[in-house]
Amino acid sequence: RLTAEVEVTRRLQKMLLPKIQELSQIRELDIAGFMEAADEVGGDYYDVLSHNGRVKIGIGDVTGHGLESGVVMLMAQTAIRTLLTHNETNAVNFLNTLNRVIYDNVERMNCDKNLTLALIDYKDGTLQLSGQHEKIIVVRSNNQIELVDTKELGFPIGLDEDIADFISQTQIELSLGDGIVLYTDGITEAQNSERVQYGLARLCQIASLNWQRSATEIQQAIVTDVRHHI
Repeated sequence: RLTAEVEVTRRLQKMLLPKIQELSQIRELDIAGFMEAADEVGGDYYDVLSHNGRVKIGIGDVTGHGLESGVVMLMAQTAIRTLLTHNETNAVNFLNTLNRVIYDNVERMNCDKNLTLALIDYKDGTLQLSGQHEKIIVVRSNNQIELVDTKELGFPIGLDEDIADFISQTQIELSLGDGIVLYTDGITEAQNSERVQYGLARLCQIASLNWQRSATEIQQAIVTDVRHHI
């Protein structure tokens, strides 16, 4: 029965990922996404949502793997979509409300799950970034790399009842040909047979080397290189 429950959760996660046709409808952006769970159910989350002329991109990582982590990821996706539908645009209110929902549910579940989460609002070439997650890789049209640290932009979701004081926002300007690479530690901490991690430097290198290709081709190049490493 537990195996059946895990399979249902895994299928729900896959069903909620943004579809290729959704991403292709966002005309001014070239977007590709990929997720492959290390276990039957992973705790990673990503989404791309278009609403009222704005695009909200989210990426997160729930502690651990398995059924509980998968459920928290599903709750986060639903709460983010709900807040977006209700036109909440203030970053502090958005993340703090989301945090309270996850915090209360995790308390009810009597588990210790929480998640790092970065949210990005895109409009007219400008990214508004808030929330704590891995470093954001910004790649310029000339293949140059810039790293944006998110440590001071938020706090783990579901760990504390109120995180409003920890939330801040930074802005990234994009020109034609610029873009970002978002990832979870499933990429950077992927180990080979000698327990050497793939690492952020190699991820940046592969992104830069392939930057003149399409988003899907860049994504495939990264995934192929990670698989070659492991």
